[in-house]
Amino acid sequence: MLYMVVEKFKTPGALEVYRRARDEGRNIPDGLEYVSSWVDLDFNRCWQLMRADDIGLFDQWIALWSDLVEFEIIPVRTSAEATAEIAPRL
Repeated sequence: MLYMVVEKFKTPGALEVYRRARDEGRNIPDGLEYVSSWVDLDFNRCWQLMRADDIGLFDQWIALWSDLVEFEIIPVRTSAEATAEIAPRL
């Protein structure tokens, strides 16, 4: 399953997030896969596409970052998957 992760950086902001990622890595548990990410131009928010079979893996990962980041985890599908699923209803 794919998930869009919306991250909002808390004070002190992106500098501490990037510093920790540089020094410690992403700290992603086995079974949770980072796919890609985008960051707004003001370094306030990040959107990450991630993959996992067990949504519970996010709890472990979020616990390591919750002091610096607020998270929203949204299950998503690809456009091709959405087209195939909705096609019989058209």
